[in-house]
Amino acid sequence: MSGGRKLLGRILRERGVVKEGQIQEALEVQRKEGRPIGAILVSLGHCTEKDVAAALAIQSGMEVVDAAALAPSPELLARIDPSTASVFGILPVKEDRNELVVAVLDPRNGAVLDDLRFLVGKPVRAVLAEEKALKAAVERAYGGKGGKSVADAVAAAGGGEKISGDAQALAHAAPVVRLLNAILHQAIRDRASDVHLEPFDGEFRIRYRVDGVLYPIESPPPHLAPALTSRVKVLANLDIAESRLPQDGRIELSIDGRSVDLRVSTLPTMFGESCVMRVLDRGAVRLELAGLGLRADEEAAVRALLDLPHGIVLVTGPTGSGKTTTLYGMLAAANDPTLKIITTEDPVEYDLPGIVQIPIQEDIGVSYAAVLRTILRQDPDVILVGEIRDRETAQVSIEASLTGHLVFSTLHTNDAPAAVTRMVDIGVEPFLLGATLEAVVAQRLVRRICTSCRTPLEPDPRLLRDLGLPAEVLAGAKFAYGKGCDACFHTGFRGRTAIFEILRMSDRVRNLVLEGASHDRLLEAARADGMRPLRDSGLLLVAEGETTIEEILRETTAID
Repeated sequence: MSGGRKLLGRILRERGVVKEGQIQEALEVQRKEGRPIGAILVSLGHCTEKDVAAALAIQSGMEVVDAAALAPSPELLARIDPSTASVFGILPVKEDRNELVVAVLDPRNGAVLDDLRFLVGKPVRAVLAEEKALKAAVERAYGGKGGKSVADAVAAAGGGEKISGDAQALAHAAPVVRLLNAILHQAIRDRASDVHLEPFDGEFRIRYRVDGVLYPIESPPPHLAPALTSRVKVLANLDIAESRLPQDGRIELSIDGRSVDLRVSTLPTMFGESCVMRVLDRGAVRLELAGLGLRADEEAAVRALLDLPHGIVLVTGPTGSGKTTTLYGMLAAANDPTLKIITTEDPVEYDLPGIVQIPIQEDIGVSYAAVLRTILRQDPDVILVGEIRDRETAQVSIEASLTGHLVFSTLHTNDAPAAVTRMVDIGVEPFLLGATLEAVVAQRLVRRICTSCRTPLEPDPRLLRDLGLPAEVLAGAKFAYGKGCDACFHTGFRGRTAIFEILRMSDRVRNLVLEGASHDRLLEAARADGMRPLRDSGLLLVAEGETTIEEILRETTAID
């Protein structure tokens, strides 16, 4: 229970709507998928959306309205713009001199109600509505205009008089509020992982990162850059008066009924503050092994690692290669009431039910090494160290594994064998590394060919020969490419999957570690023991028509 409020499942159980076993079933699904428990109970058929709305109303002390009340007049609709209504699932219900009553999906979106008070110039009271009924009513009322709102919001914000005032006033100006809402809505709809707000000399650029590639969108006039950045800083509880120093913050929103976290970073530049928002959309991430893209033999190998009684398992790859998602998937698979699992992360990206998660705060001395030493007194079975950055963190991780704990962590290396040499470079003694390291999982993310415009392809036979694809793979190959369509924004790709390289520490590899062998010798031994290199894993996807040769060549290095 949080803040004295009853848990939603408990309210539903007390009302006789669901049984304890059904709640536990929903909690198990939530550990894997991260969706709200109410939505999970509905999808499992244990209750209705009306039951969930009533329980949310009890939890938050709000009135519930039925579908019949969700038919506002044109005058009422004009009070809330399409982008705000679509982003947050809000619909005006009635209005009098004293207040505007709006139907909402999520009673926790207090910041949205504060925005509405500025936008409409009077107090706003929220009432709850069933999810399906409210979404249908918003779509019916606004005719889907919310989905095409960025260009309209840019035109509205830049077409009138120049917005002026102090930073606080700029942040709450109605055109700025609507513009940011539209930007965030489109970012979630387009599955963006990051939103970049970048001021330049005479230009203000907005870009989304989708499937690892940056794409520009409609750019607002340059004079809106300070206002839009101030708006983000207000939502993230940052100091809007401070523009000379970098700042980091977090915004929690409910967009289209989904819980979304935005990790905000601001950085002073020559022409103003650059702002990047990392989008953590729990509804878009499957925190389970089955959703990672592991092949059958790879998944079996990873599950075997979860059963180890002790030792260190490292996940490696560059920034943005999906290491954290893989680790979360592994922890979700290992999560069991009989085990105590503790994580140390910087920052904690997703909440994992049943797992103790500790955020690192270096500025007050809460470092990886300091937390790890305390964790060992908390009787854990499994420990996640967000990243091994230095000798001290590596040493404590080694100590934890030697005292009977299974330790998971990440490193930034190009392939699995390089993790061994990197640990030695950090300062870990080879004999300790040989005794504790159990496996290294290297990975990359590659773009999938769009299923809506996938087209068969006959590649150049010489290229296939140069890549060294085995004859048995070529025999059943289904090479393809994406022609480009509206579904993939004419890129030919939609979504990403991971490719893996799994190194198990055999006796041969351990002996090489003890000898201080080079990366090349470790790689040769690992391949002899059956390790499938990243490029080979990627080429299997190419032969299955899931991605392209160019994509694999871009993300992996050749192995001689």
